[in-house]
This record gives sequence, structure tokens and C-alpha cells, in this order.
Amino acid sequence: MSTDSKHFVYAVEQGVAVITFDIEGEPVNTISPAISNDFEGLMTRAAADTSAEAIVIISGKKDSFIAGAKIDFLQTVKTAAEATALSRLGQAAFDRLDAFGKPVVAAIHGACLGGGLEWALACDYRIATDAPKTSLGLPEVQLGLLPGAGGTQRLPALIGAQAALDLILTSKQLKAKKALKLGVVDEVVPPPILRDIALRRARELASGALKPERKRGLAPALKPGRSFSDILRGLTNREAWAELALEDNPVGRKLLFDQAKKQLLKKTRGKYPAPEKALEAVRIGLEKGTKAGLEVEAQFFGELVVSDVSRRLVEIFFATTAMKKENGVADGSVEPREVKKVGVLGGGLMGAGIAYVTSALQKTPVRIKDRDDDGVGRALAHVRGLYDERVKRRSLTWREADKAMALVTATTDTSGFKRAELVIEAVFEDLALKHRVLKEMEAVSRPDTIFASNTSSIPITEIAKASAHPETVIGMHYFSPVNKMPLLEIITHPGTADWVTATAVEVGKKQGKTVIVVNDGVGFYTSRILAPYMNEAAFLLAEGGDIADIDRALVDFGFPVGPITLLDEVGIDVAAHVGRIMQEAFGARMAAPATTDVFVGEGRLGRKTQKGFYLYENGKKTEPDPSVYAHTPQGNNRKRLDRAEIAERCVLQMVNEAIRCLGEGVLRSPRDGDIGAIFGLGFPPFLGGPFRYADAQGLGRILERTEHYQEKLGERFTPAPLLLEAVKAGRKFH
Repeated sequence: MSTDSKHFVYAVEQGVAVITFDIEGEPVNTISPAISNDFEGLMTRAAADTSAEAIVIISGKKDSFIAGAKIDFLQTVKTAAEATALSRLGQAAFDRLDAFGKPVVAAIHGACLGGGLEWALACDYRIATDAPKTSLGLPEVQLGLLPGAGGTQRLPALIGAQAALDLILTSKQLKAKKALKLGVVDEVVPPPILRDIALRRARELASGALKPERKRGLAPALKPGRSFSDILRGLTNREAWAELALEDNPVGRKLLFDQAKKQLLKKTRGKYPAPEKALEAVRIGLEKGTKAGLEVEAQFFGELVVSDVSRRLVEIFFATTAMKKENGVADGSVEPREVKKVGVLGGGLMGAGIAYVTSALQKTPVRIKDRDDDGVGRALAHVRGLYDERVKRRSLTWREADKAMALVTATTDTSGFKRAELVIEAVFEDLALKHRVLKEMEAVSRPDTIFASNTSSIPITEIAKASAHPETVIGMHYFSPVNKMPLLEIITHPGTADWVTATAVEVGKKQGKTVIVVNDGVGFYTSRILAPYMNEAAFLLAEGGDIADIDRALVDFGFPVGPITLLDEVGIDVAAHVGRIMQEAFGARMAAPATTDVFVGEGRLGRKTQKGFYLYENGKKTEPDPSVYAHTPQGNNRKRLDRAEIAERCVLQMVNEAIRCLGEGVLRSPRDGDIGAIFGLGFPPFLGGPFRYADAQGLGRILERTEHYQEKLGERFTPAPLLLEAVKAGRKFH
């Protein structure tokens, strides 16, 4: 017998009540008050159902168990008290599930995240499938929240505080086998037998034949002959930390949480309150008991839901979710063409990185062309190294890595490119060179082969002039390192065919990228707003600023690295080359201090030559190189510039240029501008991007400060025309 609702199906099979969660018309299952009420009713029914001795909760979705709370519902919450009350309702519901009179088995296939994992943790037994799409985690801190339905208490109780904090504070998602090893799930099975095994385990739990014994594997007891004081003396040794069940004694707990907070603040610099509050909720639960832990969890959840940081992070979540559904062109009906093979021209770090994401994530054969055998060898070695790194981290097996690596081949000629539907060039930023390789490819490829340029500054319109099929030419601007940087900036020129854009967007999504589509122009969007930001840092250095102070000011503001460090990473020669292109296009306001060319002339190119603004030892950055100052107007006479002013000047340059890009039609929307700056350039996510930041500061304030620096420092701070218009009209960007 079964009963259907819009959310669940209830059926008794072989003495077990199977509750199938399947929200009608939705791609994934999410949690909301309406869902919770419906489920509570079914559990009440199951409690009274004499034909059911146990319960199995399973999903009716293809690749999703429960993806978490319904985020857009949380956006309707107006006060912290309201959010706290919701948290308490969720906690109480899962407490009732935890204390349910009959055994409950969670049969997990697909995403089991956030509230979904909290739901599963309240069950008596958890079975997960070994399918690639099965993942478990508590990713709430990515949205500026913390687990609000008991997760900060149940997970540490199950697997120990050390392992739980690693999951909660990093939003790490576990595959089933890792979850089994940690003790998050009790069993892993192939997808076809999940239901049958879940039913069997439910009956075994009910009869008493199965009595799970759970051990916290990451908090072992002391080894024989080792005292507590012995371990305290060796806490700098990683193995010593692993010996100690830190949360099981007061001194150990203090060490654990002090160290965790120290590492946390090193990463967040106090800009993201959610991880700190999650850490505190776990600590209070361990020290004062679960009841106290749940109380602060609910309180913190309420505070975070209505915080500005969470609002900005949730807006980013919605923006990127919407982008995943778009094809990059105005006509949503345009379909991408299938790409069965990709060619990459240039086997340097960028080209090899593109080959890696093509084979690893897009799972498509890729052919690299480089100019000689040494280049081919380096390209293949780099791709192999990226796979070896994943094997070392155990995210891939050797067999899986070898299978993926078999998709990558390389050559010094054009053989193998005839069948490629997409060719991506990653050669040096030289228009004549790009024209040459384009013509070379068109001589051997099909008329409808897409030619994509990975240029960071040269207009696609100029590149397309050498093509016999300009409608197939497009820009695909990746960021280095390609395997880590999440953004792909796709650039269309006026003649690019819609199907070409849609295909490039689809390829980017399959490569795991967040994709923005912008219109053509020198520097496009990301390089164009980065240039004045970097220039301003160079001007501050020329004025007598200290290298470390300039970097620290922007890191304190929220950027992952400072602009001077970024110059070393990008390459001072590359920055100088792009800078000349920018100055030629936009005039004096994009001019950089002349010292950059001096550095290039003496071979000071940054990390790649182990000689830049910083000193390097065995490839690692150590400290600023004081000899740099001799090339600046102030010489070794350094000034202590105000860090707030350092940050303001650099950030205003980026924000003002972003507004110019929107006003000139390079950007299609403020949303795309925010996402591009965050995912491509590291603009602080908690500030929401340049346009959200400008709105929050007030456009009048942005204009006032820009005009202040224009009067003080000259035309490079000339306000964007659109900024003037928006202030006059009293408009915001969002």
C-alpha cells in the first residue's frame, strides 16, 4: 500500500515503511517548513503503523538525496529572531527523528548536503552509494551560515571534533568511501542495490541482529609508553597531534580550539563570521553539553542569516546558479553543438592547464600542439603532474588518472586537429602570432571549427580579421592556474555566431568553470579592471610605499593576495606588455610608472625567474627585495602610507573601471561584473563584487572619493560617465 503527496511517497515493503522524498516538479529535494510538516505527519503515521517495524528514507531523484535547505526561503526571513526560531524548529524535528521509537535508515544516493546531512545524521543508520555524484557535507559557511539543525552537535558527537571541524569550517564534501572511513556513514554499496540493502538493514536493526559499533577513528587513545605531557612537548609534530584525543580533556580541547581559531583567522582575517561562530558552537557543545550547544547554534544561525556577509554570499550563490542555466546569448533557444575533440595550441602552463580541465572535467580527448619536442614533453609532464597530485590527495585512483591521461596527446605539427570541433590557442600575446596560428589551423580544420583565443587583452575583432570564417572566432580567457581558478571569461565580437557562443559556454561549464560572457574591447572586462588596480599599487610604491604594506592593506581589505605579490605571480614582463596595450587604447589614465620597464630590462620578471618584488628561496616567496626601491623616485626613503588610503585608492580604481565597462556595453549586467571580479580576480566575496560594493558604500560616496583623488592625483581617477549619471538619477546598480 502506498500514499502519495506532493513531496513524499509512503509505502510499506516487507515490514518496512519506505518514505520516498521526491518534491514534485523540482530537480532536487530541499528542506522548508512545508516539507518538514509533511514529513512529520508521515513519521507520526509510521509510528502507529503496526505493519512497519522500521523506516527507510530514500530519494526519488536521480542524483540527489537532499541538497539542503531551500535558500530562497531563507531570503524571505527579515529578523534574527525569526531565523533563530526556524533553527529551533529544525533542531526539534531532528531530535524527534533521533528519538523515534523504530529504527530509521537513511539510504543516500547523490548530494546529501547541509540540512540533508543533518537529516541523515538524525537517523540510526546511514548507507551511501559509491556513485561519483554521491557526496556528503555541511557547506553552510560558504553562504555565510552555519549548520542550524543540530549539525554542529551531531557531527562532532559521531566522528569527533577534529574531523567534524575539518568538514564544517572548510565546507569540504566527502565521497562515500571517505565518509565511511570517517564514520559519517555506516556502509557503502553500489547504487542498484541501495534500496534492497536499506530494507535489509532496517529489518536487522528492528530485530536486534544489527547493532552498529561506531568508533571515532581520528581521535585515538595514547600509544603505550606515551604520557600526556610527552605529547604536549611535541605538538609541533603532526603525528603527535594525531595521537591525542584532544576533545576528551580540558587541556586538549583548549589546544584544539585555540589552534583551529588561529588557523581560521589566518584565512578569514575576521571578515567571515560564520566559521568563527561554527567553531564556537562546537566548542560550547563539547564543554557545556548538547543542550547549550544547540542553543548557541540557533542563536548564531539567526544572527548570520540576516548579516550583510551572508546576504552577499547568498546573492553570489543565486547569481552563479542562474548562470548555469544560461547559454550566453539573448536567444535562450540556441543550442550548443557537440564537442567531441578539443585542440590546444601552445603547451605552456596555460595551454597544459586547459588540456587538463578538458580531459579531467569535460572528459573529452584533447590534442596539444607545441613548437618542438621539448615543449611537447613539458606540456604532457605538466598535465601528468596535475593528475599525480590528485592521486596523492586520493581524489583519484591511479587507474582513473591513467584513463584520463590517455585522453591527452601532443604533437609538433597539425596532425590530429582536423577532427577537432574546438581549437583554443594559448600562445604569446602577439597579434601577428595569433593570426599565423589561426590561419594554420583553418588550413587543416573544418569550416565550422571554432577558433577560441585565450588572449587576455587583444580584441577578438582584431584576431578575427585574419579568419576566413570570422563568425567562428571567439575569446575564451582562462585564468592561471587553470586547474584552480574558477572563472572563464568568454568574449564575443560583433560577428560571432550565437551557436559558437553557446558552444563555448557549454564547454566552459563542463570544464567546471563559472562562465561570464562579455562583449569585445581591449582588455575585455577582467584585464581591463585589473590594470588600473595594479597600476595604482605601482604608483603607491613609486611614492615611497613599502611593498609589504601595500600588499597587506589589500589583503586586510579582503583580497586573497596583495597587488605586488600578484605582479610577481603574473609576471612583471606580462603585466608591462598588457599595460602598453591598455595605455595605447585608453590613453594616459592607464599609464603605469616607468619603473616596470626598468625591472623587465634587468630580468626581474617575478616568481618565474625567482627575482621580482619579492625574494624567493627554493621557489617560495620569502620577503620583499629591498633592492627594488633603488629604481623608484623615492629610492630607499620609504614612507609609512596609511593602509586605509592604500586600499581605497586601489579598490576605487577597480570599481570605477568596472562601471566604465558597464557603461560602454562591455559588460552585459552588473551581476556579470560582480561574478567576474570575484571568481577571476579575487574581489572579496563578502563585499559582493564591485557593483554590490558601490551600492553598499553609496554611489554618492564613491563619486565623492573618486573626485577627491582626481583633484589630488590627476586624470587616472576621472569618474566613469555612468557613475555620474547614476548619482544624478539616484539609481543603484542592483
